[in-house]
Amino acid sequence: MPAKPKTKSSKLSVPAVTPKLKLGLPKGSLQESTFKLFGKAGFRVQVSSRSYYPTVDDPDIDCTLVRAQEMARYVDSGIFDVGLTGKDWILEQNADVVEVAELRYAKGGLNPVRWVVAVPEDSKIRSVKDLKGKRIATELVGYTRRYLKSKGVTADIEFSWGATEVKPPRLADAIVELTETGSSLRANKLRIVEVMLESTTRLIANKKAWNDPWKRKKIENMAMLLQGALAAEEKVGLKMNVPKKALKEVCGILPAMHSPTISHQTDPAWVSLEVMLDEKQARNLIPRLKRRGASGIIEYPLNKVIP
Repeated sequence: MPAKPKTKSSKLSVPAVTPKLKLGLPKGSLQESTFKLFGKAGFRVQVSSRSYYPTVDDPDIDCTLVRAQEMARYVDSGIFDVGLTGKDWILEQNADVVEVAELRYAKGGLNPVRWVVAVPEDSKIRSVKDLKGKRIATELVGYTRRYLKSKGVTADIEFSWGATEVKPPRLADAIVELTETGSSLRANKLRIVEVMLESTTRLIANKKAWNDPWKRKKIENMAMLLQGALAAEEKVGLKMNVPKKALKEVCGILPAMHSPTISHQTDPAWVSLEVMLDEKQARNLIPRLKRRGASGIIEYPLNKVIP
């Protein structure tokens, strides 16, 4: 009997599912500075004005914009694998997350933000103890209540939906408000009674995601690049030509914490010198280098500094 013709298998191959890292980015005051930071770290993030779903030039990452105030609970619950929010909102929500990295940046700069107790300039309230039985308006209700309890103070704490600075003295006796410079408080004739909390931005991860080897490596790589971008924020590189006879003198005025890179040139009487330093040092250092014989001095920005 003739052999039966071979037939193709009816089983269809199932394409492998590509893993995705679910990333939450802060919507609002931190959004612009966060996008800029990710750009320096090597991630191009873009979003249209009405969308909450940015695109990123990494096919392994899915992004969503949410308010920083809500981020910690979404990471805690596993809706996001990783996200960026302030230490203050982690504490406010008692979120059980992994704090992967501290990222010292905010809306207006690289300094921490402060949650302060503030009252009208003519208020008789002079300390936290004087808040007993008073009305306090704040967005940070849970943490404020726990903080005052730790001081033995019971007060009427109510959630503020915004414009908190205008509430004293008619709508509140005091406020607990976020500030970077204190200028808005001064403009509204408020004085600071006490700094309750200093906060910086944190990269946080869901505990289950952190235990997944692929996701953990992806998160750790992201943290390294973001920290490297921040480390470069206030630093610059200097490159110059230096005659060998002036090399010792030139090296003597360079910042002691940085060892320069020295390369030979085709002209045996000269070398190329390159060094990294704080940007604020460059303006005073460059004229001194020039006077000591350095030439062709180039100052350039840095994208990332990885220790």
